[in-house]
Amino acid sequence: MRYGEKAIKEATLEAWDNPFPDRDYTVEISYPEFTCICPRSGYPDFATIRITYVPDKKIVELRSLKLYLNSFRDRAISHEGATNTIFDALKELLKPRSLQVIGDFNVRGNVKTIVKVSM
Repeated sequence: MRYGEKAIKEATLEAWDNPFPDRDYTVEISYPEFTCICPRSGYPDFATIRITYVPDKKIVELRSLKLYLNSFRDRAISHEGATNTIFDALKELLKPRSLQVIGDFNVRGNVKTIVKVSM
């Protein structure tokens, strides 16, 4: 197994202490290389995942987030399932003041899908 494959297989989301927990500020993260597998056809789906949150006590460690998002690449999951799974993982880990995850999936079969989950 190559080192990247091993890192993705062992990926877990990590949180760091927020350096400014008494301040409201917004963190915006864009991940334009998201991939997963269509559970019906087996074809790859490509998306940009956009994460916007106002942290409370914790922030997400970006390398762990990258590896976590890469772990979906061989996973058979719907657009809705992927977006909601990412949202749930970040919500549980960070307990942010607010959170939005957008799965902006590329056109496939002449259909464009954007899934938004927020609190």
